[in-house]
Amino acid sequence: KYNVLLIADEVAVGMGRTGSMFASDLEGVTPDILCVAKGITGGYLPLAATLTTQNIFDGFLGEYKGQKTFFHGHTYTGNPLACAAARANLELFKKEKTLEKLKPKIQFLKKGLEGFMELKHVGDIRQKGFMVGIELVKDKRTKEQYGWEEKVGIRVCQKAREYGVILRPLGNVIVLMPPLSISQEELKQLLDAAYKAIRTVTSYS
Repeated sequence: KYNVLLIADEVAVGMGRTGSMFASDLEGVTPDILCVAKGITGGYLPLAATLTTQNIFDGFLGEYKGQKTFFHGHTYTGNPLACAAARANLELFKKEKTLEKLKPKIQFLKKGLEGFMELKHVGDIRQKGFMVGIELVKDKRTKEQYGWEEKVGIRVCQKAREYGVILRPLGNVIVLMPPLSISQEELKQLLDAAYKAIRTVTSYS
């Protein structure tokens, strides 16, 4: 409409992470340029891809003398092992019906997170598909934040390891991004460990 190109960065949110193959699909948006990585190989090898509309592709297509070439490349572009891993991963997506099987697990995760809001120092829970952020606060009523020097997020993740689960903090936000192939039993273990770790650490904060 305005002759402006839309670029969607789906490096983290693409490849089923939000419950749809691409987060753009959930918004009913078709970007002109789509960046993907991470999940394209299932995390086994690093690979990224830039997808464009046919119109943009054709804009750089032509004879060398036409000077339409896009003179740019990535240092590690086109690695054959990474590309093979990506192809195998995408084949498994179809064969195992990964996206279809994801929907009930997303609901299971959502239901399991409801109990976290009962914890005294959980201020907010944000979820989209298999992406979750559990925000820890010093005061639930005022949403007062913990000081960075208290390292609450780090301590929660360290405690979770004692329960057999590796978590990642972003400041005072505990991030849950389980693999798409996780079972409901493993999801329960993840939720139980996160809950106990948050409860234990924040009870002394």
